[in-house]
This record gives sequence, C-alpha cells and structure tokens, in this order.
Amino acid sequence: MSTNALEIDIVLNGERRAVKAGETILGLIRTLELDPERLAVEFDRKIVKRTRWAETELAAGAEVELVMFVGGG
Repeated sequence: MSTNALEIDIVLNGERRAVKAGETILGLIRTLELDPERLAVEFDRKIVKRTRWAETELAAGAEVELVMFVGGG
C-alpha cells in the first residue's frame, strides 16, 4: 500500500503496485521500459487503443493488464 500522498495503488498484472498520481498508461509503460509496439493494454477490463494511452490516467485501485506480444518461429 502506498504511503506517499503523491502516489496511488493500482493492480498491475495481478500485483499491487504504487505509481505516481496522475500517471497515464503510456507513462507507466515508459517507467517499466517496455516496448509499446509489442503491447496490448486492458484497463479495468476494457481494451484501450494505443492512441488513447497518453490521455488515459490511472486511478487508485485501477486494474491494468499489460500483454506483450512475442514473435517466434
């Protein structure tokens, strides 16, 4: 649980995680150093289009699933 007033708690891929208040989906992806071109995002059980990531703010208690696409052969 977050103890900093400037942080909120979300659930990321099933695990509680503190993020800064006002963080967006895109900001979270950048913080995690993930390749956005290889991701799909589910936010509170709804798929969020890539074009909306920068404007979609995370709220306390939000459930976020990041799914990485992996190619192979």
